[in-house]
Amino acid sequence: MVNLLELRNISKVYSRGLFNAQSKTALHDISLTLNENDPTILAIAGESGSGKTTLAMLLLGFVQPTTGQIVYRGRDISRLKGTERTIFRREVQAVFQDPFAVFNPFYTVDHLLTVPIQRFKLAKSKAEARGKMDEALTAVGLRPEDVLGRFPHQLSGGQRQRINVARALLLKPRLLIADEPVSMVDASLRANILETLRNLQRDHGVSIIYITHDLTTAYHIAKSIIVLYRGSVMEAGDVDTVIKNPQHPYTGLLVDSIPWPDLDRRWGERPIKARETDASLEGCAFRSRCPEAMEICKTQPPLFRIGLRHASACYLHAEQPRVAPECLSELLSA
Repeated sequence: MVNLLELRNISKVYSRGLFNAQSKTALHDISLTLNENDPTILAIAGESGSGKTTLAMLLLGFVQPTTGQIVYRGRDISRLKGTERTIFRREVQAVFQDPFAVFNPFYTVDHLLTVPIQRFKLAKSKAEARGKMDEALTAVGLRPEDVLGRFPHQLSGGQRQRINVARALLLKPRLLIADEPVSMVDASLRANILETLRNLQRDHGVSIIYITHDLTTAYHIAKSIIVLYRGSVMEAGDVDTVIKNPQHPYTGLLVDSIPWPDLDRRWGERPIKARETDASLEGCAFRSRCPEAMEICKTQPPLFRIGLRHASACYLHAEQPRVAPECLSELLSA
């Protein structure tokens, strides 16, 4: 079995101050494996400050982990150089939250697409380059004649975001990091972009790590989900099981916050405490806000397996077998 990507006990700690240094753990002991021969869509969900974007920056090699190792196709990405690093940059692409920030307002759409073609020498002629651009734009549901030659301000947010996906597709990536790709797009266009991402996984064999705070979109696009809170895994498993039957109090609160199209149904009924300001709080990261908190929660809970493809880091399930962090991927793909 060939592994496309491996996260081996990754932790990231940010420090500030010189004489009175303070530190904050953005990610704590995260392990994950993606199989190259089984393209999938994995959602990483959680509220702001849960470590989602830090994880994206680590996966792209923009920041280095404090401890642990990130391995792409058998090589530590921090040690990639020359041709190997170029291949990694081509095969691991990203679509970020803001579809406006990627574009230089002084250039047309063509510039965004021709730069990667030239950078990675993907075409031998202008005609071949134009053919690749047309193919990529068509694959994401855009008509080349409607967008090529136009400036960013002449396009809608949904068109811009799909062009970003087309730019990534041009490079024929093996892994796409989608960090909140629809959060700044009109609701009417979200379904189109989510469908585009799903087609990439199905038709082009691209594995996607879909990072979001929105469980609704995660439910519609992903196969599996990992729920983070303050850098720690709270719950993980099959997306349908986790969202329909959450087994961690934090996941339950997230699901409870989803507004339903039913005027007689209230949301946000579960009690929740104010955020604990002490960043050095030990034990379960959610303990200070949890309505189910117990004395034992002062120690870090392991993952407990509560189903074939379902695990929760909560002592409410202490009678269940434990799941080692490095075995999380086996549970997600079971």
